[in-house]
Amino acid sequence: MAEGPEAEGARRATGVFGNGAALADPEVPAKAKRRRFSTEYRLRILREADACKASGELGALLRREGLYSSLLSTWRRQRDESALHALRARKRGPKAKLVDPRVKQLERENRRLQHRLNQAEAIIAVQKKVAEILGIPLKCQPDDESE
Repeated sequence: MAEGPEAEGARRATGVFGNGAALADPEVPAKAKRRRFSTEYRLRILREADACKASGELGALLRREGLYSSLLSTWRRQRDESALHALRARKRGPKAKLVDPRVKQLERENRRLQHRLNQAEAIIAVQKKVAEILGIPLKCQPDDESE
């Protein structure tokens, strides 16, 4: 049996195996891309995995698809919980905060009242100017805010 770099299947410095097959590109992408699996794909893989009876078939399926056994466990649990919606892809990141409808109603009412207050202040300002032009003395009322 031959030894050294000439041995069958041995890797040479050129990146070629002894039998002449070229290596896959060893470059690693700068940023890994997260894989996403559709619901149909997940269900198909689960059906295929459940059909595996002989020894080694399940491992061959996982290698062929590039999956981990933990994914199958998670997908089976989700399927068994009858939560088909749980099999759908979930959005990552912070969840939207639920707003109480009462809060929305109060905010709407607050905006309406602020608008009315602005109108009333504009009318009072105009009345003061008219009274000043006509020379009508106004009685000063103490402001509620100064108390």
